[in-house]
Amino acid sequence: MTEAADKAALLATGTELLNREALYLDEQRWKDWISLYQEDCIFWAPAWKTDTELTNDHIREISIFYFKSRAGLEDRVWRIESGEAPSLNPLPRTTHTISNSVLEVGASTDAMTLHSAWTCHVFFLRNRTQHVFFGRRTDDLIKTADGWRIQRKKVVLMNDYVPALIDVFCV
Repeated sequence: MTEAADKAALLATGTELLNREALYLDEQRWKDWISLYQEDCIFWAPAWKTDTELTNDHIREISIFYFKSRAGLEDRVWRIESGEAPSLNPLPRTTHTISNSVLEVGASTDAMTLHSAWTCHVFFLRNRTQHVFFGRRTDDLIKTADGWRIQRKKVVLMNDYVPALIDVFCV
């Protein structure tokens, strides 16, 4: 297999994983969604410090989301499923699109980084309104005995004026 074919195969594998994540979120298949993440994953959505600069220190600066392990995502899903988060009742409907994925130089058969664009259309049942969130994302993926998993997800929300609720299933 040529180097170009190897890169194309890796890109297809990575893109399939990101599309699967989007599907699981849209279908509210929470356990399947969480299973795509490594135990020690990082899920981070930095905030905008200025109009052109993102925060870069999740400890000293504000973030939209920061989870330092899969346990944080599991806790969030528990809140979603349990009804303990009144703002999520009823749960909004979503449709995610991942596009323009580019494989970072240095990808291997064990690890890769993808840079992608994303949108999430959200329909809020409570007040019959809708919003589109969009941005860029960087995903570090690693190959495990169980298949490819997300090791790190960094989401940049480009339209950070949020007129309504935003949660992990909106990015």
